[in-house]
Amino acid sequence: MRTLRPLIGLTVALALGNTGALAAVTAEQAARLHADLTPLGAEKAGNAAGTIPSWTGGITQAPAGYQSGRHRSDPFAADKPLFTITKANLEQYKANLTPGEIALFNTYPDSFQMPVYPSRRSGSAPQWVYDNTLKNATSAKLAQGGYGFVDAFGGIPFALPQSGLEALWNHIARYRGSYLTHRSSEAAVQRDGSFTPVTTQYDVLFRYYQQGGNFSALNNTLFYYQTVVKAPARLAGTASLVRETLDQVKEPRQAWSYNPGQRRVRRAPLFAYDTPGSTTDGLRTIDDQDMFNGAPDRFDWTLVGKKEIYIPYNNYRISSPEVKYKELIGPGHITPRYTRYELHRVWVVEGKLKPGARHLYSRRTLYLDEDSWSAAATEQYDSRGELWRVSMAYLTNTYELPAIGSALDVFHDLQSRRYMVQWLDNEEAGTADFSQPAPDEEYFSPASLRARGVR
Repeated sequence: MRTLRPLIGLTVALALGNTGALAAVTAEQAARLHADLTPLGAEKAGNAAGTIPSWTGGITQAPAGYQSGRHRSDPFAADKPLFTITKANLEQYKANLTPGEIALFNTYPDSFQMPVYPSRRSGSAPQWVYDNTLKNATSAKLAQGGYGFVDAFGGIPFALPQSGLEALWNHIARYRGSYLTHRSSEAAVQRDGSFTPVTTQYDVLFRYYQQGGNFSALNNTLFYYQTVVKAPARLAGTASLVRETLDQVKEPRQAWSYNPGQRRVRRAPLFAYDTPGSTTDGLRTIDDQDMFNGAPDRFDWTLVGKKEIYIPYNNYRISSPEVKYKELIGPGHITPRYTRYELHRVWVVEGKLKPGARHLYSRRTLYLDEDSWSAAATEQYDSRGELWRVSMAYLTNTYELPAIGSALDVFHDLQSRRYMVQWLDNEEAGTADFSQPAPDEEYFSPASLRARGVR
């Protein structure tokens, strides 16, 4: 499939100026979420070739006996690869690959591979998220300038997107649970494959998905995000706290950090845009995390269309406790035999740096899974317009919710031939836990940060 498909039933010629918000879709248009579209706005039907199946509801519940926080078993463990894409047969499959994936084959021709499995449309969400998504479709609007949105809550804001910014906000505000705790590691991997894991405890409260809430009660807050480093010893006790604002141009993201050596909590004013992540060895910017996060105001965003792409999907094996970090992580990229790719339809969203704006990237492209709005892959281009970084989110269904999430995020630097992996929990006692009662907002205050940063 060499050309992008036109957008389904909508016009994207709407200009995003600074004059006001775009209108929500009509009730007649929103009714498609009960007809030919899924409740989150994907096409229910499969493709003409039969290589993408119809959506029939996805995974609707966890296996019997599963408890949140335990490592998840693979519901598709019996599947076998249909074929494996390598540098040798790359030309045969290029039409369904991203430029970033092709670049990985060209950079690591002797080792990078993509095992392709039957496509399983496992994407799903709770009924209350579907209900809210339907309500949002006729009420949600982009805020002034498009740097936030209004009149949406507890669901995808723009299930029938009319612009690149609307599609981008669907990714930023997608459902990932209401509250989670997670102990996991990240590692900056050198050219020879060596790495030192940094283990961190995460706590995230998604204000936007607190049942019983509403948009007016958000107070411009999407979520709270708190981290405490547990290892190695030289970093243990380092803590950070973020209040993620919805409109970050109107009210910038608030962030604080705690240094155990100084025993002081300080504001972190540069915790945004292209500031390097503190434990990333320069391999990821702040707004690279989660494939993209934060304020979108430095780029002009275009909704290019849809395309059928081989993307990482249903990657349960990649986080199995039976796979040790040293088996999974190698020179150049993670070990291909633990990965799983499937053919899925994705929304292609492109951001170009605005004239006069500052950022390390001149352009970035996101590939959003149509069944969840999760970005499965991204590409970032340097100031010369050359492809610099390629990021991949190895998606799975967090079936205790249910929701599509990432088992592992991988950030490749093609120029230095190094990469970073995030959300490693194979060697931990468990994985992300969504079963704990949500704390009140005081738990996510600067005053309480120091107490949790004690070594």
